[in-house]
Formats: sequence, C-alpha cells, structure tokens
Amino acid sequence: MARSHLTLAALATSAVSGLGVARTRRHSSGAHGLFDSALIVCTDDRTLIIRVPNTQAAETEQSADLVALRALTAGNRSRLPFDVPDFVGQTPVSGTRAIVYELLDGDMFDADALTSHEGVAGSIGRAIAAIHGLPTAFVNTAGLPQQSAEECRTAVIEVIDQAANTGYLPAALLRRWETATDDDALWQFAPTVVHGTMSAESLLITDDSVSGVLGWSGLCVGDPARDLHWLLSARGDAAETAIVAYTTARQIGDSRITQRAMLYAELELAQWLLHGTATRNQSIVDDAVVMLDGLVETVHSHSTHPLSPDTGPILGVSDVETMLNKTPRPPRAPDQDASMHTDSYNFADLESGEFARLNDDDGVTESDQTAASSAGDDATGPITLPGTGATTDDHARIRSSSE
Repeated sequence: MARSHLTLAALATSAVSGLGVARTRRHSSGAHGLFDSALIVCTDDRTLIIRVPNTQAAETEQSADLVALRALTAGNRSRLPFDVPDFVGQTPVSGTRAIVYELLDGDMFDADALTSHEGVAGSIGRAIAAIHGLPTAFVNTAGLPQQSAEECRTAVIEVIDQAANTGYLPAALLRRWETATDDDALWQFAPTVVHGTMSAESLLITDDSVSGVLGWSGLCVGDPARDLHWLLSARGDAAETAIVAYTTARQIGDSRITQRAMLYAELELAQWLLHGTATRNQSIVDDAVVMLDGLVETVHSHSTHPLSPDTGPILGVSDVETMLNKTPRPPRAPDQDASMHTDSYNFADLESGEFARLNDDDGVTESDQTAASSAGDDATGPITLPGTGATTDDHARIRSSSE
C-alpha cells in the first residue's frame, strides 16, 4: 500500500532535525510507483521533496543519484548554468530509507514543447554542453564509472549481439548496425562527463531557459551522444537549434556525434526486443518485431543521414520521431531517470527483490557507491530515449504519469 503524504511528512521530520511542516501533499500517483513521494512546505518557507523507493531498482537508482549529487561539489556546480538538487537528510523506513531533497524551481514540459521554442531549445543545448564541459577528474575521485570511446563501442556491440541472438533481429539491421560499429571514424571522440539519463523529464524551465537538471543517477564519463539522442525525436521546430547550440558551445571536433546519437535511437528498438525476451513476454516481442520490420522498410525507403559511409540510408529526424513515439519504455536500468518531480513510474510487475537496509547518517553509504558503479556499468548497455512518447498510448506503457 502506498504511504500517505502525512506519513511521508512525518518521516521528513525524522530525516531533517528541527524541520517544521506547514503543509504537505502527495507528489506521486500512489499506485505501484517506483517511489512514494510527497511535497513538503516548511515553516521556514523551504519546499522539500521526500521519496521512499518501492522496488529494488528504485533503491539502487536512489543510491546512485545520491552518490552523484555528492560528487557535484560546489565547485562543479558553479560551472553549470542551472541548479542541481541538494540532499537534505534521510531516515530508515521498512528496510529501505526515505531521502529528502530541496525542491528546485521550474516547470517541466514534454520534449515537443521544449523544442518548440527557440530560446528554450538553445538553452537546452548550452546546458548539456556545460555538463559535458565539466572536468572528468571528479568522476574518478567519486568512484563513478568511466568508459573510453572503445568501451562505449564495445557496449553497443554487446547490445547488437544480444539482439541478434534472439533470432528476431532483421538481417538488414544487423548488417547496418555492425557496419556502423566497424566504422572506426564514428568512434573517434573524447569521452566527457555525461548526465547519462538526460531527457525532457530531467529539465526544469524558468523564464525560457533551463533552471534546473534532475535525475543524476547515470552520471559518468562516457559518450556525449547519449545525452543528445532524445532530441532527435522531438517534434518541435527548434529541435535542431538545441543541437546547433550544443555544438557551438562545445567547439570540439566530434563531427559524428549526431550519427552516434541516431544509432542509439535505433537501438532503442533492440532494447525493447531484449526486454521482451528477458521477461518472456511474447506480446512485447511481437511489438518489437513489428517495429524492427518497420525500421527496415523506412531505412530502405530513405537516403538521408547515413550512420557511416557504408551503412546506407537512415531514418530522418521526423521518421525517428514516428517510430520511437510508438515504442514503449523498457524497464529502467538503475542509471535511468526517475525525476524527483515525477515519481509515479510503475514497475511493480517487472521488478522484484529484497531491499538493502541503508541507514548511514552521512547520506552516502558503501552500498550507494556500489549502486552508482553498477548503474554506470550498465549505462551504455541499455540505451534509453525518454521524453519522446510521454503521452503515447500506442502500446501498453510500463510507467505512468505522475502529474
């Protein structure tokens, strides 16, 4: 049973010494979500969010997020043109723990809305560029994952091989993706600090610019294309503005970053297939097969934006949007975003396992560190493209809206 907002407020007073609660309200649907969460307005006018995980995956993600937030020190945050959540306190509850964060100001919009405004889209590109411009040394110091360009390519190859081993992957796509991974030039890039789970759900907007970024559980050093691929399926007219703003701000020689991002977008269908086979859900497998066949047809009927000189035609941006807008979201790996501002994702039927008891008073525990490392190890395996189908009803969704 979901915890009431009053119960959560009581937990907050235990987590934060001297906290006075003026009022509170539920901040999630309360129906089998990954988290029970509540918004708390304090007597000192602060606004906080408290979250309690309901699954092992949610607890792992929360631990990784906490490690990442601690790694983003004041010095690192000063380099970012937006706010990052602050950890306030924690308290043990029912074999897990409740975590309290500061609530950041700003509004959330879907990917289409975000990319429909030139100013907002430009701000998004610059915000992502700022993350990628952070010095990588702190990631190693915090014990967060680091991947070389070659390791990023290897992770992609593993996804392709797993999809091929199911027997459902069309030969045309297998050849296409293998040709892309064989193209050495495509993988000549300098790994950067990456958010890891960037999506429309990660961004808060104030006065037509990014004011806050949420969901840092996938923080690592890796392929910067992972933070851009969700923009390729956004339907707003200014989507390209975000990419241009990003490349202008970064001023680096990664000329193939958009092509890698497009590859990640196509591989999202492979991820859905793998989820179906892993859970032995034939309806999901059938969905994935239909979409993969549709991708083959679309690839053969277009001649723009090749992944590499030898891969042949690739989906245009509008085609990616059409295909991926029909794609249900697979269950999130621990590194995927469960934004503190949208906490009602439903994985009750997909995740199981016992909670680890974590109640270290310092916030980050050894288990947190392990979770963060595990999340990053999976970061370039499951490749997600959130924010592209938030309101899509074409297929049964695994997670529901919280607001």
